[in-house]
Amino acid sequence: ALGLSLSRATMSNWLLCVYRDWLSHVAGRLRQELLKQEYLHIDETHVQVLKEPGRKNTSDSYMWVYCSIRDCKQPVRYFEYQPGRGGKYPEAFLKGYTGYIHTDAYSGYNGVKGVTRCLCYTHLRRAFVDALPKDLHGTEASKPAEAVVRLNKLFEIEKELEGLDPEQKKKERIDREKPLLEAFWSWAEIHSAGELPKSKLHTAFQYALNNRQEFFNYLEDGNCSISNSLAENCIRPFVIGRKNWLFAGSPKGAAASAGIYTLVETAKANGLDAMKYIKYILSDMPGSIFLENPEYLDDYLPWDPMVQERCR
Repeated sequence: ALGLSLSRATMSNWLLCVYRDWLSHVAGRLRQELLKQEYLHIDETHVQVLKEPGRKNTSDSYMWVYCSIRDCKQPVRYFEYQPGRGGKYPEAFLKGYTGYIHTDAYSGYNGVKGVTRCLCYTHLRRAFVDALPKDLHGTEASKPAEAVVRLNKLFEIEKELEGLDPEQKKKERIDREKPLLEAFWSWAEIHSAGELPKSKLHTAFQYALNNRQEFFNYLEDGNCSISNSLAENCIRPFVIGRKNWLFAGSPKGAAASAGIYTLVETAKANGLDAMKYIKYILSDMPGSIFLENPEYLDDYLPWDPMVQERCR
């Protein structure tokens, strides 16, 4: 539009500077707001990052996403780049946090202190679906098929409970779902015997049996979910983008990418036009003395009334 031809390197450097000077501060405030919430969904996916100190360019790094529950009035989608998938990363992010976290069964979350962990029934159901043989009419299909039917009933009840307030939902779950779960785990304990240790069905049974308490924890609070699909959906735009840009050119670039995804996806979750939101921040923020008065950053959070008015 200006008649200038800019190299990708120049545009990338500008973007890094814009993120460092302005956008990173808003992303940081969103992180603070997120950690005040009692319920979180968490997921992670690999990303290739070049020029990481002491690592090959072919090494896998990770993009983590921490997000609010579906019914949150001020939802946040927070992305964080880290060079690995180890448990020390969620431990550091969630240090001092006390609340419920929805995750898959990845052992890296085991070291997070002070939280109640709710595992994902979508993952559990998927494990039994994967164990179904090609011949669905054969005897080998009976156990995984029965597991899927039992778990489908849980999802059917959850569908019926949509719209209830948390206390009503908790009561209905205890009355209607808890007996189904207890029956499912009793059935799994009996029918897991004799399965070949490396078979998909054995893996599915162990997935359930080794994590029984974490699968039951959602019954404690009606705000909790039986699925971590929300986190998977939150991270999907990043996964789709990765197919196009393939890798981040540096750790700084990966961190900036995480921050910008945070702003864009959080804006969308709050009903904003993401482009208008970014433009609003970059147009208004340079005149703000937010470094001296950090509370001024609240004026750029996506649920601020002025932001809502101007960025929809």
